[in-house]
Amino acid sequence: MNPPCGRCTKPVYPTEKINCLDKYWHKGCFSCEVCKMALSMNNYKGFNKRPYCSMHYPKTSFTIVADTPENLRLKQQSMLNSQALYKEEFEKNKGKGFSVVVDTPEMQRLKKTQEQISDIKYHEDFERSKVRSDAPPPENRQEESTSQARNNQADVQVCAVPVAPSGAGKRYQALYSYTAGEPDEVSLQEGDLIGDVEFIDEGWLFGSNQRTGQRGMLPANYVRPV
Repeated sequence: MNPPCGRCTKPVYPTEKINCLDKYWHKGCFSCEVCKMALSMNNYKGFNKRPYCSMHYPKTSFTIVADTPENLRLKQQSMLNSQALYKEEFEKNKGKGFSVVVDTPEMQRLKKTQEQISDIKYHEDFERSKVRSDAPPPENRQEESTSQARNNQADVQVCAVPVAPSGAGKRYQALYSYTAGEPDEVSLQEGDLIGDVEFIDEGWLFGSNQRTGQRGMLPANYVRPV
């Protein structure tokens, strides 16, 4: 039985048969799909099992990939791999370059010192405003001036405490109450006496609370020498 022609679908006889592109063609039907120019086995170009001349041979181009279930699965797997790689890189680079500041004990101590300085400033302003509001009569102004001078002297002493040099063996008195925030710190109550005081670093002293017997670090701006 004679096979059908790839173009006209009519039977192709052996005397006029051309076997090309997995099909059988009549010699007259084996022509370019666009311009219908007659082709031979030497000058044809095949595309999608169709013959073309060199002029009209289709150019390959990118096509849109359909979202088949397999492609969606591969896409999801690729996203998961990317997320896992990103997390792994993040863990490796943690702490390198620009990163969030870790709340270390040193940072907590600096933060606490700043808060304490703010509290001292607030108490100073409060006491000064209280003195101004409680102005004495004219006959007691001289006494007020003396009291104000003493207050100013005390303020100078309070401000000078954070930068005081090493005070090994000296005694200090607590100006304000303080609750220890770390195991190596000492809690204070206003008026407590601190003995065997040593200067540790800027803003911190080491001493023994004579009321409780505890030894440890304490903020320098909460005490004054006696």
